[in-house]
Amino acid sequence: MLVSWNWLKEYVALQVDPAELEERLTMAGLNHEGTSRVEDDLAIDLEVTSNRPDCLGHLGVAREISILFQQELTSPPASPPQSSTPVTDLTRVTLECPELCYRYTARVIRGVRVGPSPDWLVDRLRTIGIGVINNIVDITNYVCMESGQPLHAFDLQKLGGPEILVRSARADEKFLAIDHKTYDLDPSMCIIADPNQAVAIGGVMGGAETEVSDSSVDLLIEAAEFDPVSVRTTARRLNLHSPSSYRFERGIDPEGVDWASRRCCELILDLAGGELAEGSLDVGREIPERQSIVLRWNQLPRVLGIEIEPDTVRRILAELGNQETTVDQQHVEVVPPSWRRDLTREIDLIEEIARIHGYDKIPEDTRVGMVPSHRTDDERVLEIVRRVLTAAGYDEAMTYSVISEEWSRSFSPWIKSPPLQSQIPMLHGADLLRHSLLPSLLGARRVNETLSNPVIELFETARIYLPGKESLPQEEHMLALTSGKRFCEVQGDLVELLAALNPDSELEVKDTHLDLFEPSRCVELWIDGQHAGYVGEVSQSGQKQFSLRKPTTLAELKLAVLSQIANLKRQHVPQSPYPPISRDLNLVVDENVRWSQIAAATRAAGAPLLENIRYNETYRDLEKDGPGKKRIFYSVTFRSSDRTLTGEETDAVRQKIENVCEQSCGAVLLK
Repeated sequence: MLVSWNWLKEYVALQVDPAELEERLTMAGLNHEGTSRVEDDLAIDLEVTSNRPDCLGHLGVAREISILFQQELTSPPASPPQSSTPVTDLTRVTLECPELCYRYTARVIRGVRVGPSPDWLVDRLRTIGIGVINNIVDITNYVCMESGQPLHAFDLQKLGGPEILVRSARADEKFLAIDHKTYDLDPSMCIIADPNQAVAIGGVMGGAETEVSDSSVDLLIEAAEFDPVSVRTTARRLNLHSPSSYRFERGIDPEGVDWASRRCCELILDLAGGELAEGSLDVGREIPERQSIVLRWNQLPRVLGIEIEPDTVRRILAELGNQETTVDQQHVEVVPPSWRRDLTREIDLIEEIARIHGYDKIPEDTRVGMVPSHRTDDERVLEIVRRVLTAAGYDEAMTYSVISEEWSRSFSPWIKSPPLQSQIPMLHGADLLRHSLLPSLLGARRVNETLSNPVIELFETARIYLPGKESLPQEEHMLALTSGKRFCEVQGDLVELLAALNPDSELEVKDTHLDLFEPSRCVELWIDGQHAGYVGEVSQSGQKQFSLRKPTTLAELKLAVLSQIANLKRQHVPQSPYPPISRDLNLVVDENVRWSQIAAATRAAGAPLLENIRYNETYRDLEKDGPGKKRIFYSVTFRSSDRTLTGEETDAVRQKIENVCEQSCGAVLLK
C-alpha cells in the first residue's frame, strides 16, 4: 500500500527522517518495499499483511506510528452540519440479504456543485497513484484511503425510485459497471439496486448508469460492511478487482462505517456545498461485541525469554486500543478494539507486545524453554497411512471443514444430531461443520471430473465435528478415501493398510445400509472387535446428487481405531531356513459367507504352522453347485521355524482347516 509522507503528518507529528520511519515500521511488521518522490511529497510503499486490514488506510498507519514513537494521534473531524429535512423523507433502504451485507448506511446531500478538486486533494491522491475525476468521487476515494472504509456516491436523480434494495442478484442478471463493461451476475452475488435494476455490485464496483457526473446535484452516500467471503468470490468470478474489494475481502472496522460516512459528508459540504439531510439510514446487524482476552504475566517470559514490566505491558495494550477490564498479580484482561480482528488469543497479545516493545530488545542469546519434539504414535500411524495409500495410487486431498446443508444431509453415519454452525464465515453457502469427510471428498472428485482428470484416487485425514448435548463438540480424526476402483479392490487396499499397521489384526465386515450407498455394496468394518468405519459404492442417486459422471467407491475409518490396533514396536523375527509348503483349497459356500470369515477360520485352524493366506478368486457354477452358492479359491503356505515339514504334517493341518471351515462357515471342499 502506498502512503503519503505529507498526508501522515496531518495525523501525527513526524519528528524523524523517512529512513528511520521506514526502518521502525519494518521492524514492527509493516515491511518497507520502497520510497519514491512525487513532487514535494514522498510515496512510501508498505507491505500490509492480510491480517492487518486496519493499516489499509493512512489513519491506521498513523496509529501505528503514534504508538511506535510515543506521539499523539490527531483524528480528523467528522461532524457535518445537518438540515431540518429528515433523510427518511428522501429515500429508504431495504436489506434483503443480511448474510451478504452485514450493515448498510446511507446519507443524502442535496444541492452539491460537482467540479474539479482543490490542489491539496489532487496532490494527496496523485501521490498514492489514484487518478482524479471530480470533487465528489475524489472525496470518496480520499476517505477510503484515509480510513480504509470504502464508500460510494450515487447520483440520487438517476436512481429509478426512492428506495435502495440490498439483495442477491438474479440469475442471468446483467450489470453495466463504471468501467463501462457489462457483467453477468448470479444469485451468490450481493448487489445494490433501485426498483428497476442493479446499480452497484456490493463491495466491488458501482454502476455506470448512476455514477456522479458534472450535472449531478443530489447525492446518496453509501457506507457498508459486506461479507468478506462473498466479496472475494464475486471479484474472482467476475475478474473485477478494485481498491474497495481489496479492503472488504480482508474485513473492515464495523465501528468505522458510520465515521467514514460522516467524514465523507463533511468534506463534500466543505468542497462542493449543498445540505445534508438530517440523520442516516442504517440497516443490518448490531456491531458484534468483542470477546475479552486474558494475558497471564508468566507467559511473557516463557514465550519471549525476557521480562517486561507489567506497567509497560499495560501501556502498550492501551495504546493499541485494548480496553482493560481486570488486572491483578496473575493476569490482565482486555477487550480488543473493533479494528483489530486478528487479536483473539493470548499469544496474539504477546506478539503485539513484542512487536511494539521492539524485537531488537530481545537478545540473540535469549534462552527460551523448549520441549524436545518427537513423533507421537498418532503421527507415526498417519505416516504409515500416507505411505501405504500413496503406494496404492492415491493422492492426498485437503478440503474445507465446512459444507452446505444439502451436503450435510447426504451422509452422516456417525451421529444424527444437526451439525454445528461456524461463527466465522469461510465459504458462502457453506457454514456447517461436517459430520463426515466423504461429502467434501465427493466435491473434490466432481471438480477433478470437470477438469477431465483420467485417474481420481483421493484420500484425506482430517477431523469431523460431532455435537455434544452439554459439552464441547467431539472432534474425531478420520481417514476417508474416494476411488474409481471396484468395491472389492478398495477393500483390498484397506486390507493392505491394516497389514502394514498390524499383520495380526483381524478385519470383519458386516452388511449394512446407508443412504449414500448401493444396498448390496455397503459394509461396516470391524477391526479386532471395534467398529472402525464403512466401505461402499455410491448409488445412482448419490452420483446424481453430487453430479458425478462415473461410479465411485468410498470408505471412511476412525483413525483412533487404527492407532489402537497399530503395532508400532516391531520386533525382528529370523527368517526360517526351512522350505515352505503350499496347498490350494477350493471351497463351496453360501453367497452370504464372506472371504473374511473363511480367512479367519483358516488362520485359527492353521496356527502355528500357517505362514500365509492368499486369496485367488471367487466364481460361480450354477449347473454344478446350484443357486445361492459360490466357490472361493485360495492358497495357504505352511512353514516351520525349526524343521522341514513332512507331507503328512501339512496334510493334517490342511484337513484341520477344512473341518473348521465346514463347521463355522458351512464350507464344502471341492475335490
